[in-house]
Amino acid sequence: MTESADETIAIDRLRVGMFVHIDLHWTQHSFQLGSFLIQSEAQIAQLRALGLREVRYTPKRSEVTPLPEGAGPVSVNSDGQPKARTAESDPDSAVAKLGTEASPSGVPSAPRALSGAETLARRKAVLSEQQASLDRCEHQFGEVSRQLRSVLQSAKSNPVQAREAAVAQIGAMVGHVHGIEDVAIRLLSEKAGQETTLHAMNVSVLALLLARAMRFDEAQLGVVGLGALLHDIGKLELPDRLRWRDDNAPAVERRLFQSHAAQGVTLAKKMGLAPEVIAIIGQHHEHADGTGYPSGLKGEQISLPARVVAVVNQYDNLCNPGNPAQALTPHDALAVIFARQREAFDPSVLAGFIRMMGVYPPGSVLQLNDERYAIVVSVNADRPLKPSIVIHERDVPADDALVVNLEHHPEIGIQRAMKPLQLPRAVFDYLSPRKRMCYFFERSMAKGGREVDV
Repeated sequence: MTESADETIAIDRLRVGMFVHIDLHWTQHSFQLGSFLIQSEAQIAQLRALGLREVRYTPKRSEVTPLPEGAGPVSVNSDGQPKARTAESDPDSAVAKLGTEASPSGVPSAPRALSGAETLARRKAVLSEQQASLDRCEHQFGEVSRQLRSVLQSAKSNPVQAREAAVAQIGAMVGHVHGIEDVAIRLLSEKAGQETTLHAMNVSVLALLLARAMRFDEAQLGVVGLGALLHDIGKLELPDRLRWRDDNAPAVERRLFQSHAAQGVTLAKKMGLAPEVIAIIGQHHEHADGTGYPSGLKGEQISLPARVVAVVNQYDNLCNPGNPAQALTPHDALAVIFARQREAFDPSVLAGFIRMMGVYPPGSVLQLNDERYAIVVSVNADRPLKPSIVIHERDVPADDALVVNLEHHPEIGIQRAMKPLQLPRAVFDYLSPRKRMCYFFERSMAKGGREVDV
């Protein structure tokens, strides 16, 4: 947005529906963003409390025109016409209660402007909450990853013990999902987990959330989670160099790689896993159109839990291949599955997965409607069209950048998804796009946590 598209007006001409810009350093105001659409009288009062006499606004991005000059601070009716501002007719005028001082007569006076220290403390409190939530996710992910490594290490030597540990692990994950009313899919940092368990962890997390979205009951969630966690257990029987799919490998090596499904069934039986879980391990590479392996099953010949894991498994393989240079962005991975590979998957399961992940899954790099850049860090599994993002702000240090929930900011639109290498170098360093996608559960910001008002 160019400066020529903006106008400067007196603060008293503001009204709900105007898109404004605060030309102050981020430490001098309590709004989460420096540019936003005014959505309430309370926000106008907060702007006045900053002591500004004028403010910049963008007519093209505003829903209304400014109040007439000299109109003074008035509220408006639902039809946009000015109305008298009283406590009875305008509850928001009791912004009141948010930073106003009462006079001896009991009548609220003008809002008290927050001091720089108060503003900074308020922002730091929100930032601290957001960082604490991410730290919890990464700690839990790390704990489950360590437990999974232990399961894999003992699966051949002590299969019964491995089974009991895996069942307990999935029980805790199922309980975690059930314990959150609004679940978000959280993108973790590169440091979370280890490469050896990352794929199994991602498939388990996303498969559980997909099964939850498909209304599986608790017992069914346990089956899906356990099958997803152990779906590649047959790879323990393969040489290390063959544990990643390589379509360019010699035919003999491709056949050996594909044997991991049957090898997994054999090991799963030794562990005493339930038949429904064994079916997932044996069928997670079967395709709805019969082109999969090891048995070329079609449609409903493949168990429903296996169909769930198959979609998630393919998505994560595209995002996190053995060769990172071949990795697709989360947005592109979904597009490839839908556009080129959809015949391989159950239509209802694939549709459910796309609905859950949204058009821009966590890890997607975006350009916004105001030309700024952002990265998606969290998606509400029940309302995925409004992800939570971190926006590149030149005057805000990367470590101080807040997570912005687009459910709370209808004025922020997404123009397009991008490949990380298309970003300017400074933006790339700021947003730190992940080389490997790593996900866990998080309480959605729509229900838990708070944001700085905007």
